[in-house]
Amino acid sequence: MERTFKKTAIIGAGAWGTALALTASYNGGDVVLWTYLEKEAAAIREMRRSLVAAPESKPLPENVQVTSNWADVAGADLVIVVVPSVVMRSVAQSLCDVGLAKDAVIVSCTKGIEKDTNLLMTEILSEYLTCPIGALSGPNHAEDIVMEQPSLTLVGFADIEIASAVQRRLSTPYLRIYTTSDVVSMQLGGAVKNVFALASGICAGLGLGDNARAALATRGLGEMTRMGIARGGSMDTFMGLSGMGDLVVTCYSEHSRNLTAGRMIAQGVPVEECQQRIGQVVEGIPNTLSTYQLARKLGVRTPLTDAVYEIIYNAKPARIALQELMTRDLRKEDVKD
Repeated sequence: MERTFKKTAIIGAGAWGTALALTASYNGGDVVLWTYLEKEAAAIREMRRSLVAAPESKPLPENVQVTSNWADVAGADLVIVVVPSVVMRSVAQSLCDVGLAKDAVIVSCTKGIEKDTNLLMTEILSEYLTCPIGALSGPNHAEDIVMEQPSLTLVGFADIEIASAVQRRLSTPYLRIYTTSDVVSMQLGGAVKNVFALASGICAGLGLGDNARAALATRGLGEMTRMGIARGGSMDTFMGLSGMGDLVVTCYSEHSRNLTAGRMIAQGVPVEECQQRIGQVVEGIPNTLSTYQLARKLGVRTPLTDAVYEIIYNAKPARIALQELMTRDLRKEDVKD
């Protein structure tokens, strides 16, 4: 008998969380959209739209309950976590006390690596919860989802049958979902690409051409793949939606907050001011530190990541970092080395 879900809870009401609430509502059933701020919940209830997504987006239907009360999440058998990576641990602690359904399934949609521990988001959740935990990741900007533009994404669980159940629950005529059991690679792809999106913005801010940005994305994919293989993942996954696909969209889309931040950084705007101007979490900034740490731990060569780290955390001028990258020792092309 195929697994079905009766109550879906989305934790986090930013642009992506609200877009997933809209997607989850498509196939009916109870949907709860939770945010920790009652002021934000009240505004979304009134507007029936994300506070940060396109104003012409499709409104949230009536089967989506918007709340800031954890009690409304109780009994959910599908929980989709869409919060910034830096608060994932505190959200995981809160979910322990909510009273989820006994057969609940949790999906992380957060693209990040925890600083210092080097843990992926599903690994953080697994420290607090014993239910099946997987991830959803791909080239998915919320702005397209809320406009019902054709999009593809990837959902992964160690148990492929659970991945298939989530696939059926969230697929719509405009969101096509694929499955995988390689949860490690898909999460690394989703997190590490943020570093290269910052780098792509820095390239744009420096006025570099298409050749440079294409080279950046290509070599960035190589670094991402090397880290993934060293972490126990599969090269094939990095060639797919949560590797190459996510890298392409975030390095070139004007919706990319990381790209926007990179442009500002190249023009000399301080990192903290970039975040303030954008007004939303720029995951590439903390992810640069955690990716740099992970690469050191794994013993993987990551010259692009190292350069972005030096620019953001050691205030190295972007043009000097670029010159150093271009004048390194020459070598053969090898994704694995």
